Amino acid sequence: MSTVVSRTSENPHVRRDVPAVEVRDLTKEFRRKDRSAGRFAKRKRMPALDHVTFTIERGECVAILGQNGSGKSTLVRLLSTLLINDGGEARIFGHDAYKESRAIRRLVNRVSVEASFFKKMSAAENLSYAARFYGMGPSKTRTAVPAILEKVGFPAERRGEPMENLSRGMQQKVALARALLTSPVLLLLDEPTTGLDPRSKLEVQEFIKAVRAEHDATILLCTHDMNEAEVLADRIGLLDRGELLFLEPVEDVKRRYDVETLEEAFFAATGRTFEDEQTEDDEFREVFG
Repeated sequence: MSTVVSRTSENPHVRRDVPAVEVRDLTKEFRRKDRSAGRFAKRKRMPALDHVTFTIERGECVAILGQNGSGKSTLVRLLSTLLINDGGEARIFGHDAYKESRAIRRLVNRVSVEASFFKKMSAAENLSYAARFYGMGPSKTRTAVPAILEKVGFPAERRGEPMENLSRGMQQKVALARALLTSPVLLLLDEPTTGLDPRSKLEVQEFIKAVRAEHDATILLCTHDMNEAEVLADRIGLLDRGELLFLEPVEDVKRRYDVETLEEAFFAATGRTFEDEQTEDDEFREVFG
């Protein structure tokens, strides 16, 4: 058995009689200044997630599409207990995400574009610190850290370099390795391949497939990369300004809108092209995930 990711049956906090993720009417709001109202304008409440409901079954990979500003990162932060909801509920393997946060943190790991590290320490040192923090012994750490770095395509000759000397793409590989090293049973991937070159991107995608195929892992992938979503996910959802417009197998999405591509489905669902959504992003980035 792999020393990197363990099966959910080994984790006492995993209930086998419930879905991996259950979200019901999940809502999150932020306060944002109305820039057009002048210097002394009051902040108004803006929905980042608007009564979002969905379920992810055990072992499933679900992708949520959406540009920056759609609510993807807010959703990931809520499910990983980094934010408190303003309404609705979320359950991870039956545990209430906001009342049983300690149990949730034993089950979930998150990879995001804003991953933080000890910048003066190397990739190997950062991973060793994370492993020890989560209770992995020294002998296991010595074998697991090189193994996981190799799996995500991190060059062996650069494992000793300080993180501050690495590119964003290289740091993203370390972030993914750190998440998988600590044996999560639910992976929350928030733009996991952002900043990677095409070869590294494919390596990471293949590793995500392998983790799911070889281990009892459930994956929520939030991305703006439509091809990545189609390659990796069983079902694809679209978040648009906090609303989940659909969550279905990709072929069902195409049939629903009578189109041939996901980009055409995006336009049919929102009335905007993907490029139009990018031009509107700055207006929402301040408050949306």
